Amino acid sequence: MNDKYEPKPDDRSDNVEKLQDMVQDTIQNIEEAHETMEYSSGEQKEKIKAKNKRREEAIEGMRQEIKDEAKK
Repeated sequence: MNDKYEPKPDDRSDNVEKLQDMVQDTIQNIEEAHETMEYSSGEQKEKIKAKNKRREEAIEGMRQEIKDEAKK
């Protein structure tokens, strides 16, 4: 029996689709966080705002990666 590990081939054919799904999920998280902010205290609101800012930055990075992947 051969127990040697063989990695799967690197298949990037669906990267753009996966990235687009991630962008949509992140946008949904931002929207849900905005709804949560309505019922949050001052400190909690600031934490949510900071997290949403990081999410928006992540979205920009994902969109750039989508552009890069689409060029390949």
